[in-house]
Amino acid sequence: MNDLTNFIFELGHQKRIKHEGWRLAGVEQPDSVAEHSLRAAQIAFILAHQEGQDPYKACAMLTFHDIGEIRIGDVHKVANRYIVADELRAVSEQTQPLNELGNEIYNLFEEFETKKTKLSIIAKDADLLEQAFLAKEYVERGYESAHDWIVNVGNRLKTKTAIQLHKQLQIQKSTDWWKGLKKLPKA
Repeated sequence: MNDLTNFIFELGHQKRIKHEGWRLAGVEQPDSVAEHSLRAAQIAFILAHQEGQDPYKACAMLTFHDIGEIRIGDVHKVANRYIVADELRAVSEQTQPLNELGNEIYNLFEEFETKKTKLSIIAKDADLLEQAFLAKEYVERGYESAHDWIVNVGNRLKTKTAIQLHKQLQIQKSTDWWKGLKKLPKA
C-alpha cells in the first residue's frame, strides 16, 4: 500500500506541471498536464467508440500517457531539438514498484508511445485533437499564435473521426455549446 499511495501522490503532481509549449504562443497561464490528460482521455473514449475500438482501453491509455512528465517536466517542441528526455525510463521507474498493476500501466504507456496498434493511433489522435481544441479556445481569447497548433495537428491526424472533428472545431466557436441553454427569468 505504501508504493501505491506514493504513486497516487505522484500522479497528483501532474496538476502543477504546466504545458510549456503554450508559453511560446504567449499564454501566460497555460493548462496543466493533468487538465490536458483528462480531456484527452475523454476524447479518446469518444474517438475509440466512433471508430469501433475499445473506448475504455483508449481512455485508460490517455489517462497515463503523460505521467513521465511528472519526473521530467513538459518539454515543448523547440526544447526537444536540444534535450533528450528518457520518458520511457521515467515511466518504468514510476510503475515498477506497483508489480502487476505497474506492468499494466507501463504497457498502456508503451502501446501509446509505439503507435503500432489501431487503438494507439486513435489515442494519439485524441492527444493531438485535445491540443487543437485548446488552441481554438486560446485563439478565441486573443492568442493568435495558437492557430499554428490547429494547423499542425490537422496535418498529423490519422482517423476519420478525428479528421472530421478537427474540421468542425475550426468552424465552430468554443462557446456555441451553451447557446440556448441560458434562460432569463420572465419579467
